[in-house]
Amino acid sequence: MATQLRLRSALALVTGAGSGIGRAVCARLAGEGATVAACDLDEAAARKTVQLLGGPGSEEGVLRRNHAAFQVDVSEARAARSLLQQVQACFSRPPSVVVSCAGITQDEFLLQMSEDDWDRVIAVNLKGIFLVMQAAVQALVSSGSHGSIINISSIVGKVGNVGQTNYAASKAGVIGLTQTAARELGRHGIRCNSVLPGFIVTPMTQKMPQKVKDKVTGMIPMGHMGTPEDVAEVVAFLASEDSGYITGASVEVTGGLFM
Repeated sequence: MATQLRLRSALALVTGAGSGIGRAVCARLAGEGATVAACDLDEAAARKTVQLLGGPGSEEGVLRRNHAAFQVDVSEARAARSLLQQVQACFSRPPSVVVSCAGITQDEFLLQMSEDDWDRVIAVNLKGIFLVMQAAVQALVSSGSHGSIINISSIVGKVGNVGQTNYAASKAGVIGLTQTAARELGRHGIRCNSVLPGFIVTPMTQKMPQKVKDKVTGMIPMGHMGTPEDVAEVVAFLASEDSGYITGASVEVTGGLFM
């Protein structure tokens, strides 16, 4: 855990905070001194994340060291707007760091993929990031505040992956969305960057057959899959002023895979 406390004045909103990369990001940002709004479709999982951040809790166990848990379906515009309203009401300010980690997979070969599986993945992975980012930057611009937006894409959005046309398309879209937002929002003092994890040990990748995981690991120059903490380290850097002149970047965290 870092001791620099680079984010001690920051309020960080993290979606997909209930597990995997999202939970690791919450822990890393809190370790840097940020106050964390942990958001997830599964409110119980978000509450668990807040509890893991440590410190004395409220009677309901939702608030700990000023952190808080929120339930949200990022694919719903009304829910995204309501989330930002709730966060601002809770903390009396908009989040200065927004990390969109929420994502799903519905894998199938292109020839068999249903329209519903396509739509759901795009709705969560791409539209969801758009909705949360739009609501957050509207709040930041209205308050005259600067901020850092970090969107979790994937190396699959750059190179594709068999059986993941919907996922790859959604993650490629995140890169373009983030770069365009960076061009538009720089004049407001808002930086926008994306992080492209490779194969990371998360509940999502644990569903992969062992023979597939073994094959992938053999392709990684560093010889092993990454951890959620590897991704969280990069997110913390992009959230901090140490990256103050970086915007529109896509940072790969892959162990060298597909370089």
